[in-house]
Amino acid sequence: MLFKNLFVYRLPADWSWTAGDLETRLGGHPLRPCGHFDMLTRGWQPVTKRGRLLHTVGQHHMLSLGTNQKLLPASIIRQVAEERADIQATEQGFPVGRKQMRDIRGQVADELRARALTRRTTTRAWIDSQNGWFVIDSAGVPRAESVLETLVATLDSFVPAALEGARSPHAFMTSWLMQGDAPFRFAIDDDLELQAADETKSSVRYARHPLDGKDIRAHLAAGKHPTRLGLTWNGRVSFVLTDKLCLKRIEFLEVGKDQTDAEEVDPSEQFDIDFAVMAGELSALLTDLARIIETPQSSENLAAQSKVA
Repeated sequence: MLFKNLFVYRLPADWSWTAGDLETRLGGHPLRPCGHFDMLTRGWQPVTKRGRLLHTVGQHHMLSLGTNQKLLPASIIRQVAEERADIQATEQGFPVGRKQMRDIRGQVADELRARALTRRTTTRAWIDSQNGWFVIDSAGVPRAESVLETLVATLDSFVPAALEGARSPHAFMTSWLMQGDAPFRFAIDDDLELQAADETKSSVRYARHPLDGKDIRAHLAAGKHPTRLGLTWNGRVSFVLTDKLCLKRIEFLEVGKDQTDAEEVDPSEQFDIDFAVMAGELSALLTDLARIIETPQSSENLAAQSKVA
């Protein structure tokens, strides 16, 4: 259940939705099965089996977008259509024309669409009403955008703002690497990707490798900039920060160390425990991250403040 990849947004300043109002709105846009001629449907589904559309623990809410998509590769349509065209050409005594071929493809697509298998995918999101965060757990942009677009349509006036920095991510990640340390409660890990700014886009990737070597400084001096940087927050959560300010490969380092044996905890209670722990950790992490990237101060000043704190 714990989120692995984060697309981070700020809730609108006038956010005032209650859990009851949110769930009512979600109920107006439920996930429906694909009809005979539907290739894709999207809608909200229960977060847990036999659960509610909105799962709430304190001021934290989780919602789940389901997507039903029929599996019908274009190559299959083309293959069947060509077979039909060969049969029709034999029957009529001359090759099928362009218009006939378009009609055949349309008929084949309609027939196969009605019988196609459906694949369901699920993308979860988390709303932190108290601290103003809206976070989508997705490894890719398309699925994150689907959640965002569906929630905007569901709530009408919902307009979240993407997390942004006072400087470009390239600039502050480069600064941290040159200093050999990240400010406040963050520490640099051993994962890094550097990319050239020119049209070649040549890149260098370091994995499980110390990031304080002269070769890295040489790449930075030559104009390459960081696009991914491994960080650990407060010794509790590790992740990779991208140049789009997405958090990838989230790992909760302390989770599970002191938990009660799973066999002694009801699954629904365990879900609430995991959700509460995740929300508490990530909320504090995002608040700290926003503090260091949204403040136009130098990293040196922030590092000094963090030592005093």
